[in-house]
Amino acid sequence: LCFDLIKEWIIKNPQASICTNEGVNRFSDIAIFQDYHGLPEFRRAVAKFMGKARDEKVTFDPDRIVMSGGATGASETLMFCLADRGDAFLIPSPYYPASNNFKITKEALQTAYEDALMKNIKIKGVIITNPSNPLGTILDKDTLKMLLTFVNAKNIHLVCDEIYATTVFSTPRFISVAEVLKDMPHIKHDLVHILYSLSKDMGMPGFRVGIIYSYNDRVVSTARRMSSFGLVSSQTQHMLAGLLSDDAFIARFLVESRKRLLQRHQYFTTQLAEIGIGCLKGNAGLFVWMDLRHLLEEVTIEGELKLWRVIINDVKINVSPGSSFLCSEPGWFRVCFANMDDDTVEVALDRIRSFVSRGKVKKSTLPATNSIKKKRGQMDLRLSFNNRRFDESIMSPHTSILSPQSPLVKART
Repeated sequence: LCFDLIKEWIIKNPQASICTNEGVNRFSDIAIFQDYHGLPEFRRAVAKFMGKARDEKVTFDPDRIVMSGGATGASETLMFCLADRGDAFLIPSPYYPASNNFKITKEALQTAYEDALMKNIKIKGVIITNPSNPLGTILDKDTLKMLLTFVNAKNIHLVCDEIYATTVFSTPRFISVAEVLKDMPHIKHDLVHILYSLSKDMGMPGFRVGIIYSYNDRVVSTARRMSSFGLVSSQTQHMLAGLLSDDAFIARFLVESRKRLLQRHQYFTTQLAEIGIGCLKGNAGLFVWMDLRHLLEEVTIEGELKLWRVIINDVKINVSPGSSFLCSEPGWFRVCFANMDDDTVEVALDRIRSFVSRGKVKKSTLPATNSIKKKRGQMDLRLSFNNRRFDESIMSPHTSILSPQSPLVKART
């Protein structure tokens, strides 16, 4: 939503690129740089930005910044540092491919931990995403304290994926595990690790900037040596060092990004609500957790996937079924709303409106045995499906079918 701001900064700061007349004098220095630590100015800029992204409630040490080729590379590197073959991590679901109303509880964690022990599975830690993907919600301070206390008591690791830190567009504010940790000196800090990236907060997945921030000296040292398998190019580091170090630009970017996300979220969810589609209340992320339980032909995973295939193939909207996030309740779908222009949003909403309208028409032709009792606050709406066959290898929930314009609208001829 804020590429215009970044483009404007690039035009005003041509020296940030070594491929311009203003920046070419740095070409040789940047081109031959290959230190696994990364450019010092890049690590300082990332550490500074991470602090600003968390409202400067906490500071980050540039010497603990380890770079990797994207958040996926950072996650894999960290797992290699923490675990051996056969070890496992507890991951609350739904997650990005132990809850009570989609909230993490101590009881659920303890049950999952004990269940793993009974199966002779060695648990090395807990992995959380905060803000949550796919829920678009954040963890409060009490939950983070509970998680820190839990891993400390078990002497296992806590890995916090915070790649959506600046996408929080309304209250309550985002609280990083780093902020909570500084007020809990009795917790073993070397059990805590943060994953970060510029893919979501800055909208730059193509730059492949992943970050490991660990309070464990051995992890930092080992991960840095392993980073040779997925370094961030020195040219990318150079440009981003300039961008992230510009305090005036970053302050403006963070304010404007949150403002635009709020506006888009409010518009999108309001339009869905007008046609009887609700969403989990959230205040973060680039997506909503959409409730289509009332559209299921049968309340099962198969029923969910059947509806998903219709949405993908007939409506031509690319949504992710809850089962791909291990959601135990069928009928929830994640739909992205942020990384597209206004015109694309309208195309998507028109397709959804048409889909629901067709469902209303078909409802009257359904046999009584297929009807499902209306839940309070929900539309008495059902959809009929044809017997069309689908290629599962192409239409798996885990398969990427993004269009060049948007992950929401899949245009076909």
